[in-house]
Amino acid sequence: MPKNFKLPWVVWATVWMLFIWLGYTMLTEFRNYLYPLFLGGLFAYLLYPLANFLEKKGIPRILSNIFSILVGLVIVSGVSFVIYKQVTLFLQDIPQMQANVSHNINQIFKHLNEATGIQSTDLKNSVKQMTSNVLDLSGANLKSTFTHTFQTVFTIGIMPVYVFFLLYYRNKFREVLLMLISSQKHKIATRIIDDINQLVVYYMTGVFKVVTILAIVNSLGFFIIGIKHALFLGILAALMNFIPYYGTIIGYFFPLFIALFTMNSPMYAFWVVVQFALVQFTENNILTPNIVGSHVKLNPFMIILAITLGGFVWGLPGMFIAVPMAAVIRVLGENVPALEPVGYLLGSSGTEEHSITSEKISRFFKRIFKK
Repeated sequence: MPKNFKLPWVVWATVWMLFIWLGYTMLTEFRNYLYPLFLGGLFAYLLYPLANFLEKKGIPRILSNIFSILVGLVIVSGVSFVIYKQVTLFLQDIPQMQANVSHNINQIFKHLNEATGIQSTDLKNSVKQMTSNVLDLSGANLKSTFTHTFQTVFTIGIMPVYVFFLLYYRNKFREVLLMLISSQKHKIATRIIDDINQLVVYYMTGVFKVVTILAIVNSLGFFIIGIKHALFLGILAALMNFIPYYGTIIGYFFPLFIALFTMNSPMYAFWVVVQFALVQFTENNILTPNIVGSHVKLNPFMIILAITLGGFVWGLPGMFIAVPMAAVIRVLGENVPALEPVGYLLGSSGTEEHSITSEKISRFFKRIFKK
């Protein structure tokens, strides 16, 4: 074949499309095997600081890993127990909530009819049906829900095993990666591995802290507003913040629904919206930047695309995994020349001249006052 021979761009595009299709097929076909493994990897990074600390204190790695996993299981079990008790109380209030929903919808459409003179019987019935479906937690639906619990129980049960072995063999995995790379590139490979390890550790520990703070803030806020089951709704809304950007919106949907359709005044919904705005601003501008830090360094558009793609492929677990995976690809792009365009596309650099900074705001107001 001639040295200057190049394949037509159509052929390259076809090859890439086949590669993407094959990758998507593999991810979806083996999702029940892959996403627990990926989640196990993320939780291994979350527990790594504790396991590493204990190991440095002279405790054998096996015992350090077991103790760290037990601490994680205690925390998860405690949160699960609280949620279980709160769900039990919530289910007891379902009949009363359904009655309140019907009354509130009738009042809403009555005021709408008086204000506009438009009859909306069909729309009212549709809204009633929708709200009834949201609160329809009857025995039949619960039975249908629990038909798929075996896979969930298996996933939860196997994950501590994954976490243990990922922590135990962490040096072995590192050595295997270096064995696959030529010795001339070991220095840059070591730097990439260290950067990825540090990035994921900071991300997981930071997100855990943010979710813990938001669970307290959300629950306290709902309690002050006067919404029933404030603790349950606060924890539920906080847990969704493991998913950046979408998390707060998803988490506040149900509290807003409860406030709008089951409480006796629309002011409850108003205050929930106010709390949502405050929490969203605080989380995006104070908590996440200062706790998670700038280690992820992904631009918001790529984060949204990654989360959307992750949800499309693996559902909620995919949305949770998407951001750290995109950040890992960004690190590879910044260190591997062939992936440099991908790293630049995912990264946060390149728009500094258009970003809003305190210096630009200060100059803007100075120009205004000078006039």
